[in-house]
Amino acid sequence: MDLESGRPFWPVQNGLIRNYPRLRGSIKTDVLIVGAGITGAIIADELTRHGFRVAVVDRRDVGGGSTAASTALLQYEMDSSLQQLEQWYGPEIARGLYHSGVQAINVLKAICGQLPDSGGFQARPSWYLASSPEDVDELQREYALRQAAGLPVEYRDETAIRSSFDFIAPGALYTSVAGEVDPYRLTHALLHRVTSSGGQVFDRCAVHEWETAHGLVRFETEGGEITARCAVIAAGFESEAFLPQAVASLRSTYAFVSEPLTAFPGWPERSLLWETARPYLYLRTTTEGRILAGGEDSLFRNSPLRDRVLKTKVAQIEARVRGMFPRIDFAIDYAWAGTFAETKDGLPFIGPHPDRPGLLFALCYGGNGITYSMLAAATLRAHLEGDSHPLASAVAFERHPLKARDGE
Repeated sequence: MDLESGRPFWPVQNGLIRNYPRLRGSIKTDVLIVGAGITGAIIADELTRHGFRVAVVDRRDVGGGSTAASTALLQYEMDSSLQQLEQWYGPEIARGLYHSGVQAINVLKAICGQLPDSGGFQARPSWYLASSPEDVDELQREYALRQAAGLPVEYRDETAIRSSFDFIAPGALYTSVAGEVDPYRLTHALLHRVTSSGGQVFDRCAVHEWETAHGLVRFETEGGEITARCAVIAAGFESEAFLPQAVASLRSTYAFVSEPLTAFPGWPERSLLWETARPYLYLRTTTEGRILAGGEDSLFRNSPLRDRVLKTKVAQIEARVRGMFPRIDFAIDYAWAGTFAETKDGLPFIGPHPDRPGLLFALCYGGNGITYSMLAAATLRAHLEGDSHPLASAVAFERHPLKARDGE
């Protein structure tokens, strides 16, 4: 299945950063990671730095799946609000999940600072904008909950927004803990550190068969086989081929990146921007001084239908961006559509599945894929070390909401 269409910016911008071999013959390792996108790379790096031998395989080129189409906004907020999560899972779990997002951004910033290539990481503030006056009361309740939880947040009213931007919004939540990254570059930078430490990476290496026996897992590929103590499945929504039933629904998102600009009048600090409406518009910039904007999400039905509406969807996003920033004269350089998965509660599925012994999962679905990947790395490492992460039950397949979510 095609995970994206159009011309995703990151592979065009970066080109072929590194070559990785195909698997030939048989190897043994501690942990096999299926998926060489940003999630697999973050997990491989975490495990390697803590003494595990890892091998990573991907049916495509490294970073060539959903990672290539990711817009990579780094925010501690989730698609589900703190209010919603408290209603479903209680305050302790909800607050823990939100704090894990803050921690993920701070840890990722430190990791990128250690790499020869920082992966384009840049700290930015984030504004979560009320899309209409009717959203203000809920936004203020969210602000009060986040403040009580000790999360980094400030409330900005319409006057403050008007004084900062060229557009008007009736209210917003502002946070200084956010950022942006080039996910394709970061994937290669992390996997380079993995291979430099003795790990192995194989791309264009599809998995055909797998089995669990005698406490080991064995995966057959086109060129050979890999035997490991366990396998981490980190292949995006294609991971569901390893599950007995689907756990997420598919959606399509649309995005464009502009030609490089020299100034961003009416856009202070080149902040990350997103809104309360669903689906929502989201905006950021790149290290080269480009606007990256996306949104207009829709249910995924098939690749041809997604691709047919690309031009129309991008035009709608462009019109909104021009309306928000009338002093920024930009031209679109590349546009694309990507398919992603989302869960009913907006949370990832991380850890073992009761019906799949020997496999661990890192299904970092939704708009917080990279911060969820950081949580997955910490959670899975704890599991492999015989420990339990404090949030393991919150992201487990068997999690039980306090209040069932009505059919969405």
